[in-house]
Amino acid sequence: MAKAPLALVKEKFGDKAKLVEAVKAFAADANLWLGHTNHETLDHVSNSKLLRLHATFTAVKSEFGSREKLVDAILGLENRAKDAGYKARLLGFPVPRLFDAYKATKKRAAAAKKA
Repeated sequence: MAKAPLALVKEKFGDKAKLVEAVKAFAADANLWLGHTNHETLDHVSNSKLLRLHATFTAVKSEFGSREKLVDAILGLENRAKDAGYKARLLGFPVPRLFDAYKATKKRAAAAKKA
């Protein structure tokens, strides 16, 4: 049986305040966090959403380093590297949405390669 979000927070971070600070550390990085989103209200976000945000930002930071490189990876998988309009549109998306798009595109590309 899966652990409850509160149990995971206590196990990995000790308390919610430390988890919020860990997510805010990613918010301080201009390469990952969009400027038009508010990171000051993270105290009121649910534990499960904070855990998902932390996992997403950690994966993106380790695998790509920045939102720009994540967008370039999506464009490369879709064979649209020269599409400036599409790239500008993707750059307006937040990191969790981009990472979900990357995983879906990667899955589609692998399925198309198999077939």
